[in-house]
Amino acid sequence: MVQVRMKGGKNYYYLEHTFRHGRRVVQRERYLGTTVPKNIDSIKRDFMDEIYRELWSEDLDRVKAGYARQRKALSQPARRKATSAFATTFTYNSCRMEGSLLTLSETAALLEKGVVPPMKSISDIKEAEAHRDAFYEMLRYRRDVSMRTILYFHRRLFKDSRKEIAGKLRDREVRISGSNIVAPLAVDVRPQLVDLFKRYGKSKAHKLHPVELAGLLHLRLVTILPFTDGNGRVGRLMMNHILNKYGFPMLDIPFERRNGYYRALERSQETGDDNTFLHWFFRRYLAENEKHL
Repeated sequence: MVQVRMKGGKNYYYLEHTFRHGRRVVQRERYLGTTVPKNIDSIKRDFMDEIYRELWSEDLDRVKAGYARQRKALSQPARRKATSAFATTFTYNSCRMEGSLLTLSETAALLEKGVVPPMKSISDIKEAEAHRDAFYEMLRYRRDVSMRTILYFHRRLFKDSRKEIAGKLRDREVRISGSNIVAPLAVDVRPQLVDLFKRYGKSKAHKLHPVELAGLLHLRLVTILPFTDGNGRVGRLMMNHILNKYGFPMLDIPFERRNGYYRALERSQETGDDNTFLHWFFRRYLAENEKHL
């Protein structure tokens, strides 16, 4: 809300926002000047984004602290069991979003007991196993996200099922099924990735919050669509690589919630506004990690 205050016979304008966050009432304001700027709507959007980032940052750091306490209290076998359970559900959901027909129970039997499901695609089986292996390697991986990193993990995901595309940037045009979004031309993929990782480096240097860093990298990777197939899987692996690297709990986006996930991605891609996806991402992340608050 725009408020006016008079001092010395002159009007001074402020943008104010009062709201409840948990048990406390919070008030924020921003000075606008002696006149209301013409781009006030844009200023309001930026103002609200700053406020919510500040509040989300507080909650996200509380999640990190709670997660660290709970992990420390677990025995080594319990930690291994929790990691194995996450690896299974993350593999199921990430592969299912990209067309795998394995059920959760089939994925669990395959990855945890070595039971191969009958009457299912060999490529689905191989890609589930490869995703599980890539996930565990990602947990040990010490390099930061880069062009080299995404090519390496893409190769790990597809080396046994689709060798012709494994670890290679796409050389043809692709379309996003069920979407009006137009993917970048194949010739633009490498330059856009180079620019992405430059921006990623600058974001790290400016100490962008790690959860925002993870969400942004994921959004921008799947917008560029660097690979013929597997863009979502690589994007979600790299998202969790960043979260894990900075000590935050990793995120598994359930297949059942894919519609909200896809809508948030598409809206950001249509408008060029990263905040649309980030707002969804922060809410989803906090909802999934409420137990750590």
